[in-house]
Amino acid sequence: MASTLSSRLPHLPSKPVFPPSNSGSTLLHFSSKTRLDQSRFRCSAGQTGFFTKLGRLLKEKAKSDVEKLFSGFSKTRDNLAVIDELLLYWNLSDTDRVLDELEEVLLVADFGPKITIKIVESLREDIYAGKIKSGSEIKSVLKKSILDLLTSKAPKTDLRLGFRKPAVIMIVGVNGGGKTTSLGKGTDFCLHGKLANRLKREGAKILLAAGDTFRAAASDQLEIWAERTGCEIVVAEKEKAKASSVISQAVKRGKEEGFDIVLCDTSGRLHTNYSLMEELVACKKVVSKIVNGAPNEILLVLDGTTGLNMLPQAREFNEVVGVTGLILTKLDGSARGGCVVSVVDELGIPVKFVGVGEGVDDLQPFNAEEFVNAIFP
Repeated sequence: MASTLSSRLPHLPSKPVFPPSNSGSTLLHFSSKTRLDQSRFRCSAGQTGFFTKLGRLLKEKAKSDVEKLFSGFSKTRDNLAVIDELLLYWNLSDTDRVLDELEEVLLVADFGPKITIKIVESLREDIYAGKIKSGSEIKSVLKKSILDLLTSKAPKTDLRLGFRKPAVIMIVGVNGGGKTTSLGKGTDFCLHGKLANRLKREGAKILLAAGDTFRAAASDQLEIWAERTGCEIVVAEKEKAKASSVISQAVKRGKEEGFDIVLCDTSGRLHTNYSLMEELVACKKVVSKIVNGAPNEILLVLDGTTGLNMLPQAREFNEVVGVTGLILTKLDGSARGGCVVSVVDELGIPVKFVGVGEGVDDLQPFNAEEFVNAIFP
């Protein structure tokens, strides 16, 4: 980490240092346990191509991690495997029965009635029109239909970080959505830590903002992840500090000290709690006053195990703060992977990341083609 800091901070201690502050928040410095090899990726604050390169590197990493994506959707894939059995001995006289069973399989996987009916009826028309003549062709058309839907409704799945530094990413969501997953034995894998880790590995200088000021343990968890990843973090100095104050101070320091990305945590909240939802609006406003065009991304974390029940949450958050992307978590523990397609179809908001495991490297950039291949091998 020391190699990425300015020359006026040549030697950082391994323990947190608390510089004086009158802002109600504290900046913690941590040194990384291992030096990252950043020789392949260096940039200054004036290089506006930094975020374009960062996005490209994330996409390349996603392609190399396709096995993790494939493994993460194993339960959904197992449920959909019955489709191969249905189509193996398909013939024209069996079309209605096979398509009825296909419809049921898609509904169970949470593709939703709207998408399911649209796909099945389109297949029916093509079959009776003589355009599809085998079971393998039915599966190919099915996969293409789902891929076309994902890429047409929300094609931009990469992070949109603009060209001004720092880029600001706000993470929002309901309680229990998967922003922090407890693994027992005192170990907490924090979504923000996973995202910071992934971005930092690609050469970005990250500042974390502990904007979850409601939950006592949230700041502690984020501090642990800051230390693990060699990032710096701004935390509240006093209890019941305003989230907007902590986030404002973090973005100011990010701007002053040349950070690439400020990653802002927020408290989990019910989408029906008006006052807490208004707090998110306040956070968004203070950020925009400091950096023009920020926040660059407002990422909503949704629990993949809830399936279509996530839609009301997503609609409300989107209406209040304008969600730019989705992070779907816990998909490795669910057979309802079709909800990925449903949420994109209903909201037109792209999925940016999917959580397919509990490890630090199991937050994967979303790739529509690899997703379709993972659930329909």
